Amino acid sequence: MPGEAPEPAPGAVRSPRRPWRREAGRARPAPALGYVPLRCHPWRRLPQLLVGLGLYGFGLSAMVRASLGVNPWSVLYEGVQRHCPLSFGTVNGLVGAFVLLLWVPLRQRPTLGTVANVLVLSFASDLGLALLPAHPGPPARVCLLCGGVLVNGMSLAVYVGARFGPGPRDGLMTGASAATSRSIRFVRTLMEVTVLVVGVLLGGGVGPGTVLYAVSIGPIAQALLPRFAYRTAEDRRREQDARDRGGPAAGAGAGGKGGRGAGRWEGVPVRSGRLLPTRHRP
Repeated sequence: MPGEAPEPAPGAVRSPRRPWRREAGRARPAPALGYVPLRCHPWRRLPQLLVGLGLYGFGLSAMVRASLGVNPWSVLYEGVQRHCPLSFGTVNGLVGAFVLLLWVPLRQRPTLGTVANVLVLSFASDLGLALLPAHPGPPARVCLLCGGVLVNGMSLAVYVGARFGPGPRDGLMTGASAATSRSIRFVRTLMEVTVLVVGVLLGGGVGPGTVLYAVSIGPIAQALLPRFAYRTAEDRRREQDARDRGGPAAGAGAGGKGGRGAGRWEGVPVRSGRLLPTRHRP
């Protein structure tokens, strides 16, 4: 019949379908984000950590100067301030301490990256506020807002990918992603939206930049983490083994060779960059 595919000749060998090509095209490698000791390539990872944290602090300064809405965590700090006689910095520290308590059930521990997160961000934020103009015009404010959100998403992937251990909020993000088998994008966006809602209910101020940050930071970090995540020799070996088996590339163990937590939530072939515990390995 016209329009129908012709029947193969008798004895002809049918070409096997190869769905793995389609699957591989949709899959994303799961980045290994567990802590790796300082002795592993420090000349490569330390600059990545410091540059990432510095850019993140500068991105926060750009959003402040834009005056179009701060990030959801700052909205939460402002809301808490309205109900207790504490300074903005004190509220920031107390919320950070509470977030660190949430690390306990996720088996996360503070590391060099956790300490650097507090110190470098404080310095970089003050430096950014000193360098950026205090009262820019409307077009400049829009540029500062969009640039700040983009820089924050990229720098988050940079300093978390250095694998010195994330800051308080980022440790909660990566730990929850590993424990729940959900993507970084989903967990980060859920965190930001939840914090935003609580901050608004407490009386914190919001703007268009707040909403933009809440829905953008997760997808940007998700997309860039595979590019910046440091991979140990063991990580690369696992990825090569996965390719040799014909499946989509897989992220390596969270701790990697010599890394803390190597047997706790090892990466496996997954979709959308999800970090799966070892028990989910096929």
